[in-house]
Amino acid sequence: MTARDIPAGVIPQEVAGLCRRLGEAGFEAHLVGGCVRDLLLGREVHDWDVATSARPRDVQRLFRRTVPIGIDHGTVAVVLPSRLQVEVTTYRGEGAYSDGRRPDSVTFVRSLEEDLQRRDLTINAIAIDPQAERVVDPIGGRADLARRVIRAVGDPGERFAEDGLRCMRAVRFAAVLEFTMEPDTLAAIGTSMGSFRKVSRERVRDELLKLLAARRPSLGLELMESSGLLEEVLPELAAGRGVQQNRFHGEDVYEHSLRACDNALGDPILRLAVLLHDVGKPETAAPHESREGESTFYGHHEVGARICEKIAGRLRLSREQSERLCRLVRHHNFPLEGWTDAGLRRFVRRVGRESLDDLFTLRRADLAGRDGPDQRPQLEELRGRIDGLLRQEPPLEPRELAVDGRALMRRLGIPPGPAVGQILRALMERVLDDPDLNTEERLLGLAEEIAAGQSGQSGD
Repeated sequence: MTARDIPAGVIPQEVAGLCRRLGEAGFEAHLVGGCVRDLLLGREVHDWDVATSARPRDVQRLFRRTVPIGIDHGTVAVVLPSRLQVEVTTYRGEGAYSDGRRPDSVTFVRSLEEDLQRRDLTINAIAIDPQAERVVDPIGGRADLARRVIRAVGDPGERFAEDGLRCMRAVRFAAVLEFTMEPDTLAAIGTSMGSFRKVSRERVRDELLKLLAARRPSLGLELMESSGLLEEVLPELAAGRGVQQNRFHGEDVYEHSLRACDNALGDPILRLAVLLHDVGKPETAAPHESREGESTFYGHHEVGARICEKIAGRLRLSREQSERLCRLVRHHNFPLEGWTDAGLRRFVRRVGRESLDDLFTLRRADLAGRDGPDQRPQLEELRGRIDGLLRQEPPLEPRELAVDGRALMRRLGIPPGPAVGQILRALMERVLDDPDLNTEERLLGLAEEIAAGQSGQSGD
């Protein structure tokens, strides 16, 4: 294979020009890493990386705009006229990784081949010289791309011991690319937990969310489970293994969760919510009162939300991400039938209009991941009813009422205080039952009745 096998125009002219400039100055320059892997697979490239024989000071001298993002480790970011930023790194070898994350020392080496030997996976250890139109592949990465295999460079145990995050990267690439894992590489993950435990939670979180963006996250999650990674990252999910459910679930809680996650279309936090929607079931499982061999899981959604709050903290999710995750898990188990219009308005108020799309996506995936009668038509009918009610623009929050606290104080002659809020909440409940009550005069009249009732109760 040569670089001519890559369609013309795929490599941006600015990036090729950067390599040409280094070459004209007497240095080698090759595209390396993920950009080469994705070029050879015909995938979209998001980041461009260059390995060069030039030292960082040479790169800074040759290009007008540079950022010393990792100059101690030989990396300088070159900012091109289009504002595209390319990381340019000097050929290097690495010392020991005492912290399981970064090398204690970096040694600049003479050849590209030496540089490629330090990389994590063979599919990430391929280079392209865009000037000579030559692919450099001393480790067999192209063969592994063709075989669709994830394989570590050299001894996998040594690679994973150097940087524990490489375990997560390997399973993430397997999921995203839908590749299999070479057996020795998979086995080495299971013996590298000491190194993995040194990795920061933020880095683990980022890899997990990238894995959840795959078309079928279960491919990576199953590798995590078989290697022991899942017990380290999401032990609460692993706890669902062997927890049987009922006649509508032919799989245990763990298997159902993965199946549902694969059926969900959405961003990684939404897919995390789908993956964890039944995480409260192992803790709430109890034998069914009348059906032998089946279980009940009363309150599993509330327990699951509390568990998700702990998971979110451990993964260092943002406050917004944590609240979204917990809200979806807490409210996912809503009934599909038997709703009154007032009940639906209260439901929307409780979960939030902004969460409806996510919540119904989760429930669709949940239903798609189970056996038994297909309840998705009932789900879509329910969503249609909700959409119809929302088109009528009913007030769902006290601030949407036709009166506010100041109007109540004027009409009732009361000072600011808790009583005002209590009356507004009582009015809200009335309007949820009957939105036609939401006029200023009707609400003020109701407020007088409510205030009189409160006064009477306080006098008893």
